[in-house]
Formats: sequence, structure tokens, C-alpha cells
Amino acid sequence: MSDVSVVGTGPNGLAAALVMARAGLSVRVFETEPTVGGGSRTKELLEPGHRYDVCSAVHPMALASPFFRRFGLADRIRLTVPEISYAHPLDGGDAGLAYRDLDRTVQGLGDDGGAFDALMRPLVRRSEAITDLLMSPLFRAYRQPVAGALFGRAALEQGTRLWNRRFSGARAPALLTGVAAHPVGRMPSLPSAGGGLLLSLLAHTVGWPIPVGGSQAIADAMADDVQAHGGEVVTGRRIASLDEVADSRAVILDVSPSVLLQLGGDRLVPRYARALERFRYGNAACKVDFILSGPVPWANGGVRQAGTVHVGGRREELAAAEAQVAAGRHPEKPYVLLSQPSSFDPSRAPAGRHILWTYCHVPAGSTVDMTEAVTAQIERFAPGFRDVVVRSQVTTAADLARYNENYVGGDFGGGAVTLAQMLIRPVLSAKPWRTSVPGVYLSSASTPPGPGVHGMGGLHAAELALKDVFGLPVPDLAPA
Repeated sequence: MSDVSVVGTGPNGLAAALVMARAGLSVRVFETEPTVGGGSRTKELLEPGHRYDVCSAVHPMALASPFFRRFGLADRIRLTVPEISYAHPLDGGDAGLAYRDLDRTVQGLGDDGGAFDALMRPLVRRSEAITDLLMSPLFRAYRQPVAGALFGRAALEQGTRLWNRRFSGARAPALLTGVAAHPVGRMPSLPSAGGGLLLSLLAHTVGWPIPVGGSQAIADAMADDVQAHGGEVVTGRRIASLDEVADSRAVILDVSPSVLLQLGGDRLVPRYARALERFRYGNAACKVDFILSGPVPWANGGVRQAGTVHVGGRREELAAAEAQVAAGRHPEKPYVLLSQPSSFDPSRAPAGRHILWTYCHVPAGSTVDMTEAVTAQIERFAPGFRDVVVRSQVTTAADLARYNENYVGGDFGGGAVTLAQMLIRPVLSAKPWRTSVPGVYLSSASTPPGPGVHGMGGLHAAELALKDVFGLPVPDLAPA
């Protein structure tokens, strides 16, 4: 018996577990897989010594998330922060380069530099306030009125057909569209613009860090803290019903609404269960991981220095590709998000080798192998890429769904990122982490603030559980 049971060891589940353990409660964490991590696992790829990230690879929120700031993640693990956060190659050897230094970024955008600066600098100046605003419960938005107004104005521009009004060239719009395409969905839209602008301002402030050793380092640091404060982590144990953890005073679930329906069964209030059934999942990803005999031979030298690369051409091409996915089709020229972490962390591959992490967007449930389409898109901007490919491994959307039952249809974001589901995630409530079962809370990416490795869903769920069940405040989370 324990005070708290946590089901699922993604970053949100582990965040909730360590908050509860640090509050002095007895905590038991359950994970189906042999290792912790959820969306932040790192495994060996095809050959010994080649370590790839199963889901997330680059972590813009690692230094910016209010939870990770309080937890002191940067003091617990090694993070390497590339000088160029992300790049967007264009045809003819051209490219947009998003340096951490906003001034340097602006200088590289030619005639659009001033317009890009006017859009981003007000946000960058209020980076921490905007991040806190977007990561906080909706009812706390009043605490950052200026930041909210500035961010909202920028999102209204970049999330509507006004998105080209200030630009004349291709580089600046491509940079903004590449980050806005991280959530799967049509563009322009307010949700994609909001996510893209947040990622952009982090690129020019804290940067986009890559954990040394892989994303597993984040999960391991969190699990270590749970255990250091008396918590127990049980791997290889699947929880199939809330009855299995009924002896705990509080239960926190890092699961999708569909899994919550299975776990809760008749214990869920019918009205709440119907709301969960209405929750919409988004389209999906097809992931292609490569072992390379050398670095990607990008035509533009600056792209080679970027930690993340968005591939797909001009803004209009990316919007067209995402519209095809939204219509249930597989783009011939998909949007591809990729990272070559071995360029910044040699421990990820043997000498003379590199690993390349990529994925593209596809319709939900897709069984299509997109390896050739992804390869062709990279070859388009990196002539000779095929010559350095040693081996590749594909994970289709259907494979992702089988790997993790929370990735419904291959949707690794925990639900469609739409305007409606920014407010209803997964139900319309001022405190959506609280389920209809007393003492049971939801902490996954299907709750605010949504997808990403930030731990905030776990923090919000734990904060409610501490108050409702135990009458305790959130404890200090800093390293000893």
C-alpha cells in the first residue's frame, strides 16, 4: 500500500511522482515497459553503440519549462546547446538559420530581417513571462497581461492568412513555418502559430538543448529523484484497472483519455466518460532512423551546424504537405523534422558513424513506409545523402500505436492540437487534471499545456492532488 500510485513514466508521470515523493508521501510508480521514459526513451539502433531516441530528441523546454527550472534539470544532466537552434534549407543552397543570437539571425534574413526582428524581439524580451503564461492553467492568465497581449497579437498574424503580410522573401517565412509545423495540422492556424512562436522565442533565448547520452537522461534523472525520496519505481508491470491501485489515497495517470476509459470503466461518471469519448486524436508520424557513415552533406554549410533541421522547402510547400495529411493522404514531398545528435554528442555513435533521427507527418493509423519520401526530401537539400546511408529503420504510425497504447493511431502528441482542444483538453474544466473519480488525476499530454517534454501536466496534477487529498503545498524541487 502507498499514499500515491502513478501509472506511466513519461515526463509528466515522473514529474507528478517526484513532486509527491518530495512532499513526504509514499509513492509507487508503475511502467509497462522494462525501462522508464515514455516519450523520452533512448535505445540502441540496429547495431551496437548506435543510440537513438524513440520519440523526442531535442528539448526546447528543458531549460525553459517552469517545472524543469524548479527541478534544476540543467544541474542534474549534461545538455549541449547548439549555436544554431534550427535551420530550414531551401532550394539552390539557400537556408534560413535560427541562431540563439537573435541579432545574428536577423542579419542572415536579408530584406526580411527587420520584419522578423519586429515580430520576434518583443516576445524574446518577455520570454520567461510568455513561457510561464503558456505553461500555466488558463485561469492564471491574468498574471501576465502584457505578455499575453503581445503573444496573442503575434499568433493572430502568423495563425491566419495575414502570415505573409510583412515578408517578401522565403527565408523568414520558412523559419517560422518549420517550427509551426511541429504540431500535426493545417496551416496557418492559431494552435500551430502559438506553438511555433513559443519554440521560436526559446530558440533565441535558452536554445534547443540535446541531452548528452540521449533523452533517456531526462527520464533517468527524474526517476532517480523519485527513488532518492523514498519512492518505488516498478517496471514491467501493466496496470489494467483502477482496482489494482485502489489501496492508494491518490492515483495519477500519465495516460491518454482512451486508456483512462479502459482503466476507469464503470467508476467514471457517465457524463465524464462521454466527454472522454468525444476527445479527438490527431494525425500521426512515420519515424525513420538512419545510421550514417558520415554527417549529412547539406548544401548549405550553416545547416550542418544546426541541432534541428526542418525539411520541406518554402512556406507554401509545407502548408500544402500538411493539408494533404489533414485530407488523409501521404504527401509525396512531406514535411520532415530531423536531428543528427551525434554531431553534438559523440557518445551516440561509434567513431566514423552518425545517427540521424527523422520523422514526417502521415494520416492516423498509417501503415505506409515513408523511408523513400523522407530520403528524397533530404537528398533534395543534401546531395549525396543516399551515399552516406548505412542502414535505416522505419516505425510507421501503426507501429507507434502498437509501441505505446497512448499514441492512438500514431498520434504521439496526446490528442489533436486544435483551437477547441486548447480549451477542452480533455474536458471543459478550470481544473481538467481532476477526473470524475475522487482522488484520481490525469497528467498526460492530453491535459494542458499539451504535448512536449516539460513535466507541467504532472506538476499541475500533483498540485491538485496535494491540495485535494493531503492538504499539502507543492514542495521545493531543487537539487539537494
